[in-house]
Amino acid sequence: MKIAVVCANGKAGKLIVKEAVDRGLDVTAVVRGENQTAAQTVLQKDLFDLTSADLEGFDVVIDAFGAWTPDTLPQHGTSLAHLCSILSGKETRLLVVGGAGSLYVNAEHTACVADGPDFPDAFKPLAAAMAKALGELRQRKDVKWTYLSPAGDFQAEGARTGRYILSGEELTLNSKGESAISYADYAIAMVDEAVKGDHVQQRISVVAE
Repeated sequence: MKIAVVCANGKAGKLIVKEAVDRGLDVTAVVRGENQTAAQTVLQKDLFDLTSADLEGFDVVIDAFGAWTPDTLPQHGTSLAHLCSILSGKETRLLVVGGAGSLYVNAEHTACVADGPDFPDAFKPLAAAMAKALGELRQRKDVKWTYLSPAGDFQAEGARTGRYILSGEELTLNSKGESAISYADYAIAMVDEAVKGDHVQQRISVVAE
């Protein structure tokens, strides 16, 4: 299986690359600068400069793009739109490192995590930008996408336990009543989905056991 990880030098991207490499998968890191990942094959190119030819022959493309400043937040949507445009009509699956703010908190799917009174104001613009990008992604019937949301508490330095609970569109709590997962365990879930391909054109989520 050939996998490309776009924006592989980020915290999530590095761990996804490592997880895939450790499993013996054929992994290409797509990075703007010097490769900082475990991948032996590297494509040094900006996401927005990628072409259909660049991603030809990959079974899966994992989008680990992230933007955090007010002026770059709209790129969550534009970057995803660009990847969709160059993968349109292809067999290549697109897996997206998503956000938790858009997970639903009711069965009717009318209220999201980011709507709650305890959701930090500082993260609301990011959650809104990622939710907008997800909404646009849902309209793409020409791309084999999967959007993987982490738990509410997404822990960059958390331990790798090797265990997680796979869930759907609603915020899920574990046996401790928590919504948390480490980047390392999230990477396991992402690579599992890359290998299995069970949730095409679906948003799924993961939480630590």
